[in-house]
Amino acid sequence: QVQLVESGGGLVQAGGSLRLSCAASGSIFSFNRMGWFRQAPGKQRELVASISKGGITNYAASVEGRFTISGDNAKNTVYLEMNSLKPEDTAVYYCSAQRFGVYGSWGQGTQVTVSS
Repeated sequence: QVQLVESGGGLVQAGGSLRLSCAASGSIFSFNRMGWFRQAPGKQRELVASISKGGITNYAASVEGRFTISGDNAKNTVYLEMNSLKPEDTAVYYCSAQRFGVYGSWGQGTQVTVSS
């Protein structure tokens, strides 16, 4: 089971930027897809962005054009660059790894708070 550790969260003003990192204990290349999810208080966890082994990316409509997911196989790390942050982006952000169509490995999460 791979271990995932997120970092980079924090408090930022609306319009600001943050870069989240997800360090994996093993090769991220061994997974079909890596994803960033978020969960706000009282809401379900939602998929924000994902990247396939081949580098194909997908984004939720709410973050398209503002967030960028990328991976560094040499560092076994996936990043989420978040720009033009909005208060509604406030949530705990989780990194996850997908294999056989299932996101089965999760990190502990990192809090992102965007003030208005």
